[in-house]
Amino acid sequence: METKAKLANSFQELVNECRKVFDSGDVVDVDYLMELLASYTSKPEEWKKFAKFDRHRYTRNLVDEGNGKYNMMLLCWGEGMASNIHDHSNAHCFMKNLMGDLLERRYDFPAEEGGEMVGRGTQDLKLNQVAYINDELGLHRVENPSHTDVAVSLHIYIPPFDQCNIFDPRTGKQNVSKMTFWSRYGKRTPFQ
Repeated sequence: METKAKLANSFQELVNECRKVFDSGDVVDVDYLMELLASYTSKPEEWKKFAKFDRHRYTRNLVDEGNGKYNMMLLCWGEGMASNIHDHSNAHCFMKNLMGDLLERRYDFPAEEGGEMVGRGTQDLKLNQVAYINDELGLHRVENPSHTDVAVSLHIYIPPFDQCNIFDPRTGKQNVSKMTFWSRYGKRTPFQ
């Protein structure tokens, strides 16, 4: 198979190529971005300035706002930490594992409130693996299954969003969750 994506040999090249892709238009080429993300081999020394951890919850750390067309961020997962089951506000979600192991659990949207969420399967995301989801594919939850090691993942959301819906796994009850950044460009944001 011939590669159509530019290879990203460094984290900065990956950031720069994403900017170029969206400077040239608004069309999201899922295959191209998956290939671009897969081409980068994680080197912690290149992205560690953005990786900020909190001992009580996973963190969302903004790397690039993509001229308002996307958000690129590092999510830092302490031992055993997980997201809620959530949607993506009709955005594309690309994810690359940069450190450790992650587990993605996918779910159907609840048919009605009051019943347990129905799982659609799981995917182990090992180092340098890439995944994609959008609301047409369903909901998901991401977790660090390790109780001894941290994990870091790179996420790109197109378009960016500031809230999403989270779902109670026992009842399917939906609530709105405001999205915040623990840090921006490597600097801690004020507590909100």
